[in-house]
Amino acid sequence: MAKVNSVLRIVATCLSVGAMLAATPSANAQPGLAAPAAGRVFSVARGGFSLEAPAGWEQVQPKSGIVETEFSIPTEAKAADGGPLPAGRMTVMGAGGTVEANIDRWYGQFTQPDGKPTKDKATTKKIDVAGCKVTLVDIPGTYKDSPGGPFAGGQTVERPDYRMLAAIVETGDQGNHFLKFYGPAATVGKHAAGFQKMVEGMVKAGK
Repeated sequence: MAKVNSVLRIVATCLSVGAMLAATPSANAQPGLAAPAAGRVFSVARGGFSLEAPAGWEQVQPKSGIVETEFSIPTEAKAADGGPLPAGRMTVMGAGGTVEANIDRWYGQFTQPDGKPTKDKATTKKIDVAGCKVTLVDIPGTYKDSPGGPFAGGQTVERPDYRMLAAIVETGDQGNHFLKFYGPAATVGKHAAGFQKMVEGMVKAGK
């Protein structure tokens, strides 16, 4: 009987310790670090690199067949008449042509209220991320929006006080890819730091 009681005490002790371990956070867990939200993590270069969009950005169905990934960015800004402004938009796609050719094309999508060249108002910066050369572009002005897409032709809509942030990623074997975020200047300004953090946080897939 003594042996039975001894065994029961050992079993009870093991169960108690197991319950304590189950209730205790893992030593490897990082308190306060939430798991990436579903739908915010996306890839470029055929899955070669991974990025995570800022919180609040919603991945949506691309409006154009050449766009690989698209996000809608909510805006709280109001138009001059008090009405709502369009949401911000970020598109991700492969980039044909050189870095300079794409930047020049984007310059051509903007005009300036004072009539000066858009190139004089824009800024560019080169950084290295995950072994890739990345060119960051910041363009303000009146945006000539093409609702049907950049190559669809047709009528354009002028959108004053807009801003574009873009990143051209030179991946090497997989060619160039760009992330282009544009919308009302107030919206883009609010999310500018998040966009840069997203780009600088790009990692090679599997890491």
